[in-house]
Amino acid sequence: MVRRIFVVDDERSIADTLVVILRISGYEASAFYDAQSALEKIESCCPELVLSDVVMPGMSGVEMAVLIRERHPTCKVLLFSGNAATADHLNRIREQGYDFELLAKPIHPTDLLARIAQS
Repeated sequence: MVRRIFVVDDERSIADTLVVILRISGYEASAFYDAQSALEKIESCCPELVLSDVVMPGMSGVEMAVLIRERHPTCKVLLFSGNAATADHLNRIREQGYDFELLAKPIHPTDLLARIAQS
């Protein structure tokens, strides 16, 4: 069962809100506002699940997901985005052998919690 979740989104209000929802629901959740910070923390404290926005400055959520999969294959990654161009990016990465689930943004908290429970 997923207990520890890292939420990665450059929009602080989204990341912080998701962390509050997850904590109220019994998860250990931490917010990160860029991919690099999350990757650094994962090296010392790997969560069971990373929930990440796709479109972020610097490193995208997809690029981060690939690095997580390579370094920590047991860590699950769920991506979310409100950007229509994200599907093209995911298709390119699938051609390289990586398959990540994409959740549409905005996502209702009930739907998000149900999806996390399935992980």
